[in-house]
Amino acid sequence: MSSPHASGHHGEGASLGAVLREQTGLNAARCYQCGKCSAGCPMAAEMRLKPHDLVRLITRDQRATLFSDESIWLCLTCETCSARCPNQVEPARLIDAVRGLAWREGAEGAPRPVRAFHQAFLKQIRKHGRMFELGLILGYKGRTGQLLRDADAGPAMLSRGKLKLAPHNIAGVADVRRLMDACEAAEVEA
Repeated sequence: MSSPHASGHHGEGASLGAVLREQTGLNAARCYQCGKCSAGCPMAAEMRLKPHDLVRLITRDQRATLFSDESIWLCLTCETCSARCPNQVEPARLIDAVRGLAWREGAEGAPRPVRAFHQAFLKQIRKHGRMFELGLILGYKGRTGQLLRDADAGPAMLSRGKLKLAPHNIAGVADVRRLMDACEAAEVEA
């Protein structure tokens, strides 16, 4: 696993703010900590570090703290924080980019259910070229060990046609797989 301080292909010693600015075009230093983003965040009550705290940690180059805190994984990316920001800092985009860096650098802070959902989702896309919901549910539940949690919702979803028993592959599934392979190869190179 890479060090949380590794800067990857962005050059040794590049600050987190500089890396994120290169990736997103956003300048986290524009944040003056008014807290409007956190005041409107629907997940703020669940987060130890609120959106304005996360932006402050970006400007202070605190990768280890950011990557190890569950708060970055709780963001819904609803962009309420970004809409409320008077300086167009766009905390939601910055948090999303931080999650991407944490994932690529192997941070251990990603909660197991988040990793499990991500893996199960991508497996369905690779296999079918689209989402097969029942496959996603079974893959997720198998990875988290929560096989019976919410199982009582299954029959109602099946009866209303919300869950199909068999997947349907798209015509271009081979193209989707090639794209996914190319993305994975690019990440390995980076």
